[in-house]
Amino acid sequence: MQRSLNTDPVLRLEAVKLTLMSQAGPVNILNGIELVIRQGEAVGLVGPSGSGKSTLLMVMTGLERPSSGKVTVKSQELSALSEDETARFRRGNVGIVFQSFHLIPTMTALENVAVPLELALVPNAFAKAKDELVAVGLGHRLDHYPSQLSGGEQQRVALARALAPRPSLLFADEPTGNLDGRTGAEIIEMMFKLQGERGSTLVLVTHDEALARRCDRIVRLRDGHIEAIEDGTQQEETDVAVAAAAVAE
Repeated sequence: MQRSLNTDPVLRLEAVKLTLMSQAGPVNILNGIELVIRQGEAVGLVGPSGSGKSTLLMVMTGLERPSSGKVTVKSQELSALSEDETARFRRGNVGIVFQSFHLIPTMTALENVAVPLELALVPNAFAKAKDELVAVGLGHRLDHYPSQLSGGEQQRVALARALAPRPSLLFADEPTGNLDGRTGAEIIEMMFKLQGERGSTLVLVTHDEALARRCDRIVRLRDGHIEAIEDGTQQEETDVAVAAAAVAE
């Protein structure tokens, strides 16, 4: 059953295009993307390699500027902001988890999580960073450096760091891509649990159909276009029904 969602849009893309130059000439990466994402919603971005999934996520977060069109996050048009203004806006509103953990190797787990809190001038940054690490099951690893942590533990630190400022939007780009199946499943369970508890909006790039179907909606991309938008949970229920019918036969 789907969760009850706030109908207010937290992110809106209007006629978003992105064209990059190459030696062979201009390459169209995104081609007129139109999409509205609501507060508290979980959205899976899926599609073949080269379809524009990760690029679209970068545009949504303001890490990449579109060639044309509008990207509006929490009523703030990102495309109208300078790079510094976009970075400041992202600091308190957006959390990002990448496939590669991007932890600072010379900092402990606690220090890595405290960094965005300190940049945002949050009081008691280290105490709150500790709470976040406890929430992802790493209360016993506070003083360990990334090189002393397993891949799954490093991704937990990255998740804690992304969630520490309590952002309205959490973006994840293939967050289990560098993990084994069991560890990846644990990270996903934790991510959905914390996202649900905190009411944040989740945008998840994935090649995993089963994972995408855990989202409220699935946005399918191909060649820089939105090919289809599906209800994730309804699709999952349909698959279960089909499987049950096959067993009955």
